[in-house]
Amino acid sequence: MTQDVNGTRRIHGQVKWFDPVKGFGFVVADDGGPDILLHANVLRNFGQGSVADGALIEIGVQETERGVQATEVYDIKPPETGGTAALADFEDIDPEVIAAAKLEPARVKWFDKGKGFGFANVFGRGEDVFVHIEVLRRSGLADLQPGEAVALRVIEGKRGRMATEVCAWEAGLKPED
Repeated sequence: MTQDVNGTRRIHGQVKWFDPVKGFGFVVADDGGPDILLHANVLRNFGQGSVADGALIEIGVQETERGVQATEVYDIKPPETGGTAALADFEDIDPEVIAAAKLEPARVKWFDKGKGFGFANVFGRGEDVFVHIEVLRRSGLADLQPGEAVALRVIEGKRGRMATEVCAWEAGLKPED
């Protein structure tokens, strides 16, 4: 943990819960202490509209009159899956094909958390890309909003183009190694 001149500390923790409808959630610091408020605006400044419960997170925090609040998100890692089996749609696809898929900037068309799926469009392409809720969870996200900009790893699946990973949209604009 480091502290800058503004009194901001950089901490590692885990997302206790986050509700995109309410616009906030809480983080529990690895080194203990009170719950840390994570506001949706701070998360949006990182380029995400939601974060999965249990995701590992690195944030800048400040003490305020109302308690400890996140001021910046530096990194988010998806929650541990505990060896969850691969999605059935990916079982017959060579893992190297999935790993080789490039990140592409896209926009969410719609996503229904209750149904467990939705669709997005890669910029410059007309066809829909299927996004499964389990792919979303494994990517460290809890929900997507219509019009939200994201980056997708897309493969050709049994039923058309499918996302294998969903990231903050800025990731799709950066050249990959």
